[in-house]
Amino acid sequence: MRETPLVLATRSAGKIRELTALCAEAGIAVETLDGLGLAERPEEEAIESFETFEANAEAKARWFAALLPGRTVLAEDSGLEVDALGGAPGVRSKRWAGSAATGVALDAANNAALISALESRDDRAARYRCVAVCVRDAQRWMGSGVVEGVITRAARGAGGFGYDPWFESAELGVTFGEASPEAKARVSHRARAVRAVFSSGGAALRAGLARVE
Repeated sequence: MRETPLVLATRSAGKIRELTALCAEAGIAVETLDGLGLAERPEEEAIESFETFEANAEAKARWFAALLPGRTVLAEDSGLEVDALGGAPGVRSKRWAGSAATGVALDAANNAALISALESRDDRAARYRCVAVCVRDAQRWMGSGVVEGVITRAARGAGGFGYDPWFESAELGVTFGEASPEAKARVSHRARAVRAVFSSGGAALRAGLARVE
């Protein structure tokens, strides 16, 4: 079997940074969609239309794997679950505010919606949840990860992305916005999900993947 880099099925710069580091930790080389010349298509917006992280992650992995026969594709779906909001924003985390913005502007809109919804709530318990899926032709490997914490009363730190400045990890005692990339990677939902995928896939998954040089 010819070894090729693992394809990261995401357009998010923040996720690409974190996934690249996690794969490097495992000794696995990666390629991005842009690096492969796969320009973003309008239909990509409709891929994650399911009600669970598992279904969304698998749909995304299979959609890109169909465009890249024989390649191993890693996709993930993740989000913030807040107890006082009945688990919202959950799978709607990326577009919870209903904004058409992207990048930093989208993060700001979502965070404003989150804090507004929690304005009169004392219960700030929350968690980040992630499901990661690797697909290669008919093979599939899946892993999940959770990190518990609380939503803070004020944003702290400029690191991370998404809701990170407002999410204080119970294990770290600081927000993901304050945490170093290395500290976040020790406990984050995404790190735990990706490590679970690599663990469950074992030699069968790694057999087709190029190693970091």
